[in-house]
Amino acid sequence: MRFRDREVDIESPKIMGVLNVTPDSFSDGGSFVRIDAALRHGVEMFEEGADFIDVGGESTRPGALPVSETEELDRVIPVVERLARETDALISVDTSSPLVMTEAYHAGAHLINDVRALTRPGALKAAVALGLPVCLMHMQKDPQSMQQDPRYDSVVEDVHYWLSLRQQECVAEGLAADQIFLDPGFGFGKSLQHNLELLRALPRFSALGPLLIGVSRKTMIGQITGRPVDQRMVGSVVAALWAAQHSGVAILRVHDVAATQDALTVWKAINYI
Repeated sequence: MRFRDREVDIESPKIMGVLNVTPDSFSDGGSFVRIDAALRHGVEMFEEGADFIDVGGESTRPGALPVSETEELDRVIPVVERLARETDALISVDTSSPLVMTEAYHAGAHLINDVRALTRPGALKAAVALGLPVCLMHMQKDPQSMQQDPRYDSVVEDVHYWLSLRQQECVAEGLAADQIFLDPGFGFGKSLQHNLELLRALPRFSALGPLLIGVSRKTMIGQITGRPVDQRMVGSVVAALWAAQHSGVAILRVHDVAATQDALTVWKAINYI
């Protein structure tokens, strides 16, 4: 897949390191609000093996409140600029704002990662104009209400239908079909059982296109292991490695880059990949 002027082989899973430049993200909120701290962490993840650094300036944890575009721009753009200048990482911008998408593109971003799947006014038009690869994610309701008793007739059927329809809508509006990643949205309006069903159904989702999978440190890992958020590395790595074994999973979005990289390296050695 082409990311600006770079061709990247996505046949084997790539690692995306999470860089939240927010004060209230569920896992590391407040740790990387300062630009120098964010840059250090981004460089560290790149050196540990991250192919992508995903910079986000708006928390989408359950119950999170929205931020203004001005505040999101102030958080995100300086970090994207510095990472683009000081590393060779592919830079993803985790945003639903068309203005932030556009400014991040000019700052050097390579990928748009939108938890709202380009549904905000002007977002799809901006993405088409920019020509960057895009990740479309499924979310039931919004961050403020998504975990309030989520229900589906069939979570696999419902999410698969929604992603397929949204993919078709975006292509009809001019988004390149071969530049789209899909994300079932683990933890975004799903119970533990919903999340497990979606994980088991990855082969079906991969038939739609390349997948971006993000389960790192999420509540589902805590529910399974009983561990608090800062002790979920092992569970997160196991889930990521399980996902990696399914063809079509192109990107693993993780907090613990070095541990995930080690797991992938061992797995690939065993399988002669």
